[in-house]
Amino acid sequence: MIRAALLSLGLLAGSLAEANPVAEAQIAARDLEMAAQLLASARTAEDRIAALTLTIRAYEQGMSALRAGLRQAAVRARVIEQRLEADEARIAALLGALQAIEKVPGPVLLLHPSGPEGSARAGMMMADIAPGLQAEVESLRADVQDLSLIRATRAAAVAQAETGLADLQTARVDLAAAMAARTGRVPVRTDPAVLEALLSTSATLGAFAAGLSGILEPSADPGFEARRGFLPRPVAGSLLYGFNDADQAGVVRPGWVLATEPGALVTTPAAATVRYAGPLLDYGNVIVLEPQSDYLLILAGLETLFGRTGDILVPGDPVGLMGDSNGTETGIDGGQTRRETLYLELRQGTAPADPANWFETEE
Repeated sequence: MIRAALLSLGLLAGSLAEANPVAEAQIAARDLEMAAQLLASARTAEDRIAALTLTIRAYEQGMSALRAGLRQAAVRARVIEQRLEADEARIAALLGALQAIEKVPGPVLLLHPSGPEGSARAGMMMADIAPGLQAEVESLRADVQDLSLIRATRAAAVAQAETGLADLQTARVDLAAAMAARTGRVPVRTDPAVLEALLSTSATLGAFAAGLSGILEPSADPGFEARRGFLPRPVAGSLLYGFNDADQAGVVRPGWVLATEPGALVTTPAAATVRYAGPLLDYGNVIVLEPQSDYLLILAGLETLFGRTGDILVPGDPVGLMGDSNGTETGIDGGQTRRETLYLELRQGTAPADPANWFETEE
């Protein structure tokens, strides 16, 4: 199980310079236990969706911590290997000296051609040398033991993580099915013909958002503004480009570009109404959320959408998944993995706002 893989990182704590992945893995393992209990006791579709959402989040946090721990383990192992390689000649000389000492009887080692005085000096030198040789042996033994522990733990964690990835993918499929079957929430309707006309005439994402604002009915949750600076990010990932930052192609966007793992779960950071969900221009699948009148949160680049136009969402509701065309993730053992990018834009009225002023800082 993935729990065993996560908790096995604790075995590396003594060998790693940074223990944060161990703590994160323990938190993820705890959340997985909680999610399993929630799934077992789920009586309604909403309960099951909430439990599956927590499960996926815990898996994602755990896999991130696992990758970080394995990367550190790989670095630590390489440092030890390089040190042993660099000291190969010294190790050979040390082994030779130890073998020579073992073959010669103790008293003979103290004999010296110059007589008793030389023998006494030889004895004093041996007394000085022996502890040094022993210390070197102990240092080498510690390095070899550390290397053996790191290799064994890495191998076990990687093997267990493969099962964890399969479980994660199963949870994503189950969540998609649960979201497709979701009923019971009263949707807010938008005239499909008006929406279609807006889609066909909008040349940019900004133009679509501005036009959408003009056809929306007033939305609820006036407390959205009070959460400024405390909104959780909608997806686990790292900030690739900030507000109005130019990307590698020189394109400037009035929002965030977040790098995520393949298949990452995207959730709504606040209660909101889905004002649009579907493909838009070259942004791929887009979902536009209205958390409060005069505010729109745009999430673009998803592969799978759960939200439907008019849906009423509560904070933490799943709205989709990032791309994962192969159905699996790679790079478990510290290697590189294919990355996806989610574009996030927050608009107040017709103008974009800097997400840094609204979302919690995670880096």
